[in-house]
Amino acid sequence: MHEGSRVGLSLRDAISQVTAPGQLFEVTARTSDGVTRRVFTNSPPTLRDIFDGARGALETFLVYEGEEWTFDDVMRAVDEFADALVNHFGVRHGDRVGIAMRNVPEWIVAFAATVSVGAIAVSLNAWWTSDELDFAISDADVNILIADPERCARVLETCRRRQTPIVLARGDVTAPTPAGVVHWVDIVVKGATMPLVEISGSDDATILYTSGTTGQPKGAVSTNDAICQTLMAFSTGLIVEGRRRGPRDHPPGDPTCFILIVPLFHVTGCVPVMLSCFSWHFKLVMMYRWEPEAALGLIERHRVTNVVGVPTQSWDLINSPNVSKFDTSSLVSVGGGGAPAPPALVARVDEIFVNGRPNLAFGMTESNAYGPQNYGDDYQRHPTSTGQTPTVVMDVEIRDPAGSVVSGGQIGEIWVSGPTLFRGYWRHPEATAETLVEGWLRTGDVGYIDEEGFLFIEDRLKDMILRGGTNVYCAEVESVLYEHPAVWEAAVCGLPDERMGEAVAAVIVLREEAHLTEEQLTEFLATRLAIYKIPTRIVFTRDRLPTNGTGKIAKSSLARRYFRTTA
Repeated sequence: MHEGSRVGLSLRDAISQVTAPGQLFEVTARTSDGVTRRVFTNSPPTLRDIFDGARGALETFLVYEGEEWTFDDVMRAVDEFADALVNHFGVRHGDRVGIAMRNVPEWIVAFAATVSVGAIAVSLNAWWTSDELDFAISDADVNILIADPERCARVLETCRRRQTPIVLARGDVTAPTPAGVVHWVDIVVKGATMPLVEISGSDDATILYTSGTTGQPKGAVSTNDAICQTLMAFSTGLIVEGRRRGPRDHPPGDPTCFILIVPLFHVTGCVPVMLSCFSWHFKLVMMYRWEPEAALGLIERHRVTNVVGVPTQSWDLINSPNVSKFDTSSLVSVGGGGAPAPPALVARVDEIFVNGRPNLAFGMTESNAYGPQNYGDDYQRHPTSTGQTPTVVMDVEIRDPAGSVVSGGQIGEIWVSGPTLFRGYWRHPEATAETLVEGWLRTGDVGYIDEEGFLFIEDRLKDMILRGGTNVYCAEVESVLYEHPAVWEAAVCGLPDERMGEAVAAVIVLREEAHLTEEQLTEFLATRLAIYKIPTRIVFTRDRLPTNGTGKIAKSSLARRYFRTTA
């Protein structure tokens, strides 16, 4: 267990030092649309400014399997692909460019090229089925799609119907492509330069899809300014913690190096990991898919300092039978967010990794993954908290159902405000108005703030399951269950799961004389839902499900009644 190394500097004092006038992370007040917020004075106005700062840098940026790309390598590829978008495909300011790939370098190149020419990068979940991809591509009205071979096959019919061109990345360049598909290498011109396009901080930069409580995905739109402010906020948080901790007890000399163990289409992989590395010229070791043993080998080989993922992945690392055989002394920070982290995990991370400290962050797609963070000694003392409030640029309040702020220690809905918030949901003004209220974001989470300012999350207003850091909305799974002819009634709920945070569970009422096995149901769902949404705990019954006074299924009693748990 680590010994405390704090120097006694309070959170407020550390923030004051780092954000004082004249400092890199100076904070000032800015009023926009009648809302005044704390913002970083020196934040780059656009993501293109961040990418431009990497030109000519010869340090290694990306490590992907046997490949190494310097920052300059990446930027030359970005320029060439940006030229192809504008001059080959006619992409213009505000157009939507879909990206449907697993973690490969071309994902990053396509993203940087897209936002650099004023278009909007639409990140598509690589786990989605053809139907799920079809919905998002149509909803965002994607003008062009960049895909790897597997995703290309899934979206081919959709894109043909919509006459949306597909650029195939990482495919066999010697193989012929179907109509409407072109190889990446066939449309880029070597040595091409970045097209001159006027963009500003208020321009939309990204659309990331996040499901609503009805199960209908919505595209969360963020501007260049919001994402740039977020990157400054994450960096400031690290410096503030450093001021509070004082000198660390791990050997100096390891440059900051992140390992990418979450998908780039997820806000965590895109913003606090990939874009932070781009901003500050950190090395990024990419994993195509999550494999704990492979990750430990990469941590040792590349002297990785920062692991940002979901609690599931931290469990996988510390529970690996071979973890002690790898040199993990370079690790400084191990954690992330996206799902509940049991106190036992906090202690185990501190115990297993000699220099790595545990951390947890509260963020969501709508805040660009930014929010209160709990780290190191604070996390050890408050292992069920997500961090101290307010942060450098984010205010946090607990409000009652009427929207009034409640007094300290009382439970209510968590509202947050700051410059990192998204602009709204793509073409969903009503949902935007419900979620963004006078500059505040209603998170849908329930919690309280203690007398020290630590935020504790108790529950969720949303009917949602956090499985391994990924949102699974019960209504969406239930609607697919109801498609099966043997299902009379269905209800989905989350169950505590040490590894995944929560498991997806379903209670199925079968129709009279109908018969259905778990294997048959799973087979049916596999063609309609992404694999992470498919229930792993299933109970079949002939009795009607319990209801509350309004006739709705009493979800609160499902876990206790059918799975013998109090969750």
